[in-house]
Amino acid sequence: MNTSKLLLLAPATWAVIGTANAQDITSAYFLSNLTTQGTARSMGFGNALGSIGGDYSSASVNPAGLGIYRSSEMSITPTLRMNGTRSAYSGTETLDNNVRFNFNSFSMVFTDAPRGKRYERRNWKAVSFAFGMNRVADLNRNYTYSGVNYNNSITQVFESDANQYPGDATSGVASNYPGHLGWESYLIDKIGQDSFRTIVPFGGGIAQTKTVEERGRVNEYTLSLGGNYKEELMLGVTLGIPSVRYSLTSEYTETLAPGNNEPNTAGFSSLRQTHKIDIKGVGVNLKVGAIYKVNNNVRVGAAIHSPSYYALNDTYSPSLFSTVNGTNHQLTPGNQMTQYNEFNYGLVTPWRGILSASYIMKGIGFITADYEYANYGFMRFDYPLASDGTNSYQAEQTAINQSIKNSYQSTSNFRLGAEALLTKYFMARAGFGYYSNPFKGTGLSGQRMDFSAGLGFRSNGFFTDIAFVHSAYSIVNQPYDIDYNYVLSSAPTAIPTATTDFSLNNVAITFGVKF
Repeated sequence: MNTSKLLLLAPATWAVIGTANAQDITSAYFLSNLTTQGTARSMGFGNALGSIGGDYSSASVNPAGLGIYRSSEMSITPTLRMNGTRSAYSGTETLDNNVRFNFNSFSMVFTDAPRGKRYERRNWKAVSFAFGMNRVADLNRNYTYSGVNYNNSITQVFESDANQYPGDATSGVASNYPGHLGWESYLIDKIGQDSFRTIVPFGGGIAQTKTVEERGRVNEYTLSLGGNYKEELMLGVTLGIPSVRYSLTSEYTETLAPGNNEPNTAGFSSLRQTHKIDIKGVGVNLKVGAIYKVNNNVRVGAAIHSPSYYALNDTYSPSLFSTVNGTNHQLTPGNQMTQYNEFNYGLVTPWRGILSASYIMKGIGFITADYEYANYGFMRFDYPLASDGTNSYQAEQTAINQSIKNSYQSTSNFRLGAEALLTKYFMARAGFGYYSNPFKGTGLSGQRMDFSAGLGFRSNGFFTDIAFVHSAYSIVNQPYDIDYNYVLSSAPTAIPTATTDFSLNNVAITFGVKF
């Protein structure tokens, strides 16, 4: 692992340059940036349910909301997610999209709510135990960007690394270092004893394309207990067990642009670099919360989420294909020219605090709001110990955790929602969420806005809800980063950036029965 060759470029995006691992500072944010996507009811009013409760999604937001229940229930929530992207790179726009079917939630809630004289004798008016799953992060995205670059090439990354570490470049030993990749694929030439330069005639124009496909999710399995004390104070606790499954496949290509008349004496035709990253793991966290009923109309709530402590495993498989002077060259783990890497490590996510308030109008509906605080600078990696008990990755661990502190800041997130009773059995909902920028002084913007709407139906024994959520945000990406201190082929030039606008649409339907 070489953390110095990992570069943060955009939220939820790994910039993979030569040597790469999933455990970079972007992956820490990727697995810490959570938004509960539980039932369609809570999604319909923007998941602002910190003081509303009466919904299984409360288990992952404020478990005191389970104290609102007066009957047991079972529910399931399938969803259809439709994602679209528009990318601009070097003056060219590219569109991409994908559609995925998922399950956001399933749950069982068992409630003991006494009636009559038993109700009058008991201080705890209701107690509910719940277990199930809420999806707290959806990691499915596609995006592509392409354009013509006249200023530089990814092969200058190979050139720079080879000039800095000439012995590694020409050793013939399989590795994922950029100098090795460039030398073995004939994309850089020796021009002296220990000097290298790219063969790519980028000054005449190089067509560059990057395509990224991400698949995965963070599902939180919960064991929760909530109770109602004297119809005034609701208390709750959740043991959360988040499960991570994530894969990323990226492909980057360079070819000669039409009209490139620059001398091409080495015969460069094309290159294609691919990266495959897989992450899986499980964690544990604790959530505690309270809701206080000020009067018949007003409720206030508060919840604290402990960090999630993850045990993660990632695998990384790189390949490089080139065509030079009519000959194809392949560097893959299969032919022992690159390395298949596997790494086990720990991740600690931030603490979270939530404050909530609701105004309830009996027979009309409610208005509710949540404020959430999270300090992403608190994230940290824990790398494994060697067999002798020493931390053989101490330097890398210290460097990457310091980079997290330097790159991330605290965020203030807001969720607003409302529900209106249309008839005795039908209700309409709407919501809005604003998630602020977690990046510190980088010029990157990670803010996101969610807009939601929904409808619900309730009867004595059955309920169903439908919700639509639209999310919008942008990322800034670069295909590579060049250390020009070791580049001989050209003076430093700006590397183009791609701006990708995401439009994410989620339709969820909840089916439930009460008993």
